[in-house]
Amino acid sequence: MANKLTLAILGPGGVGGLLAGLLSRAGHQVICLSGEDTATHLRTQGVRVRSARFGDFTAPVAADTELRVPVDAVLITVKHTALDAALARVPSAALGDALLVPFLNGVEHPAALRARYGPQAVAPSVIRVESTRIAAGVIEHASPFAEIDLTGDQVPRPRLDALARALTEAGPTTRILPDETAALWAKMAFLAPFALLTTRHALPLGEARTRHRADLTALVEETAAVSRACGAPADPAAALARYDAFPPATRSSMQRDAEAGRPLELDAIGGALLRAADLHGVPVPVATRLVGELREAGY
Repeated sequence: MANKLTLAILGPGGVGGLLAGLLSRAGHQVICLSGEDTATHLRTQGVRVRSARFGDFTAPVAADTELRVPVDAVLITVKHTALDAALARVPSAALGDALLVPFLNGVEHPAALRARYGPQAVAPSVIRVESTRIAAGVIEHASPFAEIDLTGDQVPRPRLDALARALTEAGPTTRILPDETAALWAKMAFLAPFALLTTRHALPLGEARTRHRADLTALVEETAAVSRACGAPADPAAALARYDAFPPATRSSMQRDAEAGRPLELDAIGGALLRAADLHGVPVPVATRLVGELREAGY
């Protein structure tokens, strides 16, 4: 990878649109992959970002419905529920030797992507940010942070270094972690209890952590046990302290999807947790109950 990269963004929504705008502003060639209407809008109007941290700006981007030109990396920023359909926009032949960098919830997608595109192509990564697409090409970045952990156990380190450098210079705080299992389970161990509890009870975190404290504590301990069984460290006390420090009105993305009638990442988060628990013989009764109740509710 040269100093200036050519990067495709698969899914220019809240997260993808923010990264597209920041990377384009930093001088990189950005191609957004989306449906025709969105692609047409982005080609003519660019990406508008509103951010207290990064400022308000408009950045030009290229856009297409499918990857057709060589790129250094494809950043996957769709939700897990849209992944299969979105990958049709990235044919294996067009990907070439580019990196595929999924910013997806859950822990099972790296294996599926490697089976489809090859082991050295996939760099499973984590992003922590609150960013929303409020209209086509209009992104509102609400959180005071944007943090990225790049991983890729089978990816040559210089390729990760080049991408990390580009992301850091564009704005997000970016680091490379040596253990992708630990990185993915660190997010999973925090996200699963938060998502399952707030969505099941349709409550913001402040009320959920107070009214259903026993379930929250049990979920944190269960998820930590599964994480450790999978070979990743976990600290239940630290996780609970993080939940307690969050503003009371905080809602999980799964809860917001439920409220909006959108498909939930229940299988990618809750289902994956139960499958890992079953694989390693770890009892997770509270997680099993909440996932079952959400499924019974039609999610």
